[in-house]
Amino acid sequence: MTEHTSKRYESELETIRSTFLRMGGLVESMIQDSLTAVETGSVECITQVLENEKIVNSIEVELDHKIAEAIARNQPTAIDLRLLISALKMITDMERSADEAEKVVKMARRLHENNPRYEPLVEIRHISTLVSSMLNKFLDAFARNDAVVAAEVVRADKQVDKEWKSLLRTLSSYMIEDPRKTSEAIDLIFIARALERIGDHAKNMAERVIYLVQGEDVRHKGVKNAEKVARGEE
Repeated sequence: MTEHTSKRYESELETIRSTFLRMGGLVESMIQDSLTAVETGSVECITQVLENEKIVNSIEVELDHKIAEAIARNQPTAIDLRLLISALKMITDMERSADEAEKVVKMARRLHENNPRYEPLVEIRHISTLVSSMLNKFLDAFARNDAVVAAEVVRADKQVDKEWKSLLRTLSSYMIEDPRKTSEAIDLIFIARALERIGDHAKNMAERVIYLVQGEDVRHKGVKNAEKVARGEE
């Protein structure tokens, strides 16, 4: 590889990394706006999430193309190949996270249209904050190639799962005690489930960072194993 070709290749890799981080930043803002939409019915937040979802989709297509070109035009070294393969997987998880945020605002819009004085039956800010923190930590781990921080994201998914199950129990009780609240409770269950799925996607992406840094696939092997590999322990 000539010096000119090498510089162009390094520029391609950096563009892929920076574009993916921009994509992640958009999804972060979508999660925050979706929570505001649930709490207030803000038309501005709903519109912004729907617009950003389209942008995220276009970035997904753009990155898929750039990665395919980078692989086809160059002969990536092991670490670079891990980056490109990992990025392909993470792009899909990030786009699906955006889809989940879109689901949340569509539910929020319906809830507030049906009841102008709507107030949520349960507090969902806690699970939303947990999920937002996971995504933020993942982006930091990816930007700094920090496997240890990525492992923290993997562990955090356990807490999100607990919060989701707690919300499900509470909302199920509301439906049993007052059938008039069934429709609203079901919508909130779908919202909480969408947030829990974003947490799953963040965990998936964090596992990819550990693979990227340490070269070992930690999927389906448990949190403790992910933390051990992240620290470089055998």
